[in-house]
Amino acid sequence: MQRLSIVIVTFNSAAEIDACLASLAVPASSSVNFETVIVDNASSDGTAAAVRARWPDVRVLDAGRNLGFAGGSNLGIRQTFGELILLLNPDTVVRPGALEALVSALDARPDAAVAGPRLFDGHGRPELSFGRMINPLAELRQKLLVNGNDRGMPLVAAYVNRITSLPQDVDWVSGACLLVRRADAEAVGLLDERYFMYAEDVDFCAAIRGRGRAVLFVPASQVVHLRGRSVTSRPRATEMAYRRSQLAFYAKHHRGWALVLRAYLKIRGRLPDMTIDP
Repeated sequence: MQRLSIVIVTFNSAAEIDACLASLAVPASSSVNFETVIVDNASSDGTAAAVRARWPDVRVLDAGRNLGFAGGSNLGIRQTFGELILLLNPDTVVRPGALEALVSALDARPDAAVAGPRLFDGHGRPELSFGRMINPLAELRQKLLVNGNDRGMPLVAAYVNRITSLPQDVDWVSGACLLVRRADAEAVGLLDERYFMYAEDVDFCAAIRGRGRAVLFVPASQVVHLRGRSVTSRPRATEMAYRRSQLAFYAKHHRGWALVLRAYLKIRGRLPDMTIDP
């Protein structure tokens, strides 16, 4: 039995999944045995068929409908058995040694349950892929740093480069590439499926930290994240999905602020319909 189960949730990912799977298939002196499972959320671009045709060693599960990231990830987790689980986005390229570095980090810290790598965008810039527990001030700080880094503002970019070079315990790491011990994932009931897209990684890490377990940021592990390719064609739907998750997160963790956020979004005309999926 493989020690590591890699779960990749796809939705119309035919243009990017080959590069992701190819990066996992690169021969290396790896001591980590792993299986790769694709959970396809009812793609209309032939993603599932393409993976089955080109990657016969990869198991493909058809979700039957779009379950979102949390729902798709949970389906994959329940259909695998590895002691460790890696949640991985289809728009990533895993650099050589990245998996080993993540696994080694957890092996060295029995008190830790989650580990995340240093992410780089398609231009080679480090992403701020970890942060403090979401609250209004932390969320504002994160957005300012991410936007400043994306725009190439020198002081912000230098700061992001510095803090993403340091191994550290953090409140959460990005679900674009997140390694978790199965025992800890199951102990918190897996990912909360109220989040269709966005914030599920922060919530998941918060639940795990609530059990006294640590979350690690591991810059020795490096992964390229070609973020945004799957959402740029539907910016309005993407924003509404983000707002639904944001409202769900605040309702769960900061009830008082949830009322303020709802009023703010309503005034701006950006209050989503919480009864429909994107």
